[in-house]
This record gives sequence, C-alpha cells and structure tokens, in this order.
Amino acid sequence: MDLKFSKVTRKGPITIVTLSRPEVYNALHIDAHFELNKVFDDFSADPDQWVAIVTGAGDKAFCAGNDLKWQAAGGKRGWDKGGFAGLTTRFDCDKPIIAAVNGVAMGGGFEIALACDLIIASENATFALPEPRVGLAALAGGLHRLPRQIGLKRAMGMILTARHVSAKEGHELGFVNEVVPQGEALAAAERWAETIAKNSPMSIRASKQTIQRGLETSLEQAMTEQREYPAVKAMVASQDYIEGPKAFSEKRPPKWLGR
Repeated sequence: MDLKFSKVTRKGPITIVTLSRPEVYNALHIDAHFELNKVFDDFSADPDQWVAIVTGAGDKAFCAGNDLKWQAAGGKRGWDKGGFAGLTTRFDCDKPIIAAVNGVAMGGGFEIALACDLIIASENATFALPEPRVGLAALAGGLHRLPRQIGLKRAMGMILTARHVSAKEGHELGFVNEVVPQGEALAAAERWAETIAKNSPMSIRASKQTIQRGLETSLEQAMTEQREYPAVKAMVASQDYIEGPKAFSEKRPPKWLGR
C-alpha cells in the first residue's frame, strides 16, 4: 500500500503508525481517513502484530483534528467504517492501541487518543474538544468517551468551555496514563508496548474485549456471559493457554505464539 498521509513502522510485534501531515499539524482530511482505515485494518488482521502505537509527525502536533481549511475550501468530508483516522468507530479491534501524544491533540485528534487504550503524553501535549468555537460538535466519539473516562462533571467542564487541558492536568483528570519530557512520548509508548507484548496476546485480547463488553452491561450479566465472548473462547482454545502454565511450572519464559 502506497502511503501518502501516514507512515508505518514495525518493530517485532509492535506496529507504529505516524500521522504524517506536519504542514497542517497532522490535521486529517477524507483521503487520510481512508488511508488510515486500511492501515488499521491491516494491523487488526495481522496475527504477528500484537500492539499498535499511533503518534504524529514532528514535535508540535499529535493531530489538530479535522482539516478545517480543507473543509472551508470545499473539500469533501467523510471517513470509512473505522471512523476518524480509522480508529474512532473501530469497536471490533481487541488488540491494544496506544496514543503517543507529542503535542497538540485537538478535536478529532483528541478523539483519536480517547479511542486508544492508553495515552502517553509529552509535557508539551495539549488536549481539547474545541468544536463549539467553530460551530461544530465532537461527534467522532469525544462527547461519549470523555464522560465515560473521567466522569460527567469533569467532562462537561472541558466540553462546554472548549478549554485546553495540559498533559499534567490530563493525568490528574485520569485520561492520560503517563506524562514524559518533550520528545519522549514515542519512546515511552514503545516501553509500554514492549511490556504488554511480554504477556500472552491471546490473554490481552480476551482481557480488552471482556472489559469493553462488560462495561456495556451489568456486572452480573458480564460475569455470566464473559466465557462466551469470542476472544475469551479463542484464548481458552489457544496454544498459549497451554504454554503459560507449562512455562511457569518449568521456570522459564513463555514462548507466546498468539494462537
């Protein structure tokens, strides 16, 4: 696939996706959305890729959101089934995705980060859902994910004022997992990804799917139904399910196959 608006690097079982439109602070338009949807389709389908990291090109921006200049000039809006950047409506991916936020994460850029499982932010990162300032609304998941992740009142405080939030405050609010010095967000995200990849990928996928599905229902129903979740059934039927206890009993590192 010829990539024009993003770059993909693979390090072992880790896929690093870089949003690459630095001339517009990595803001995205329709062609970029369709490209990124294919990138994340490929990641989701590749059995040898276990964790993904998404970051932005340059040191100023993760993603400034929707390319408003493109829109104002008459550019067509839209995205594929995966949503903004191929991520915001990608509800069927059970592999962990980490946002390495290295600067501005505004509007859709913040919504991309919120759609990830972890957010690692550099000290110069800034987050906001500023859509109301330009007559829009954060309809790529921000209005739903932020209240679920930090609570209603805190989310309302950000959304209704459209204010900017620093990485430090994002950590205090609870949507940022770790704050690191400027320039170190990607390295820190790789550290997190490498730690995740030491675990059974089958167990990680089962855990993510169970959390996501469980949050959609009552605790009792979730615990009753969890063994029927596809990723849990796949874990139980996998070779990793045998390898883990065997490696533990033999006092050696497990050799995960991801199947």
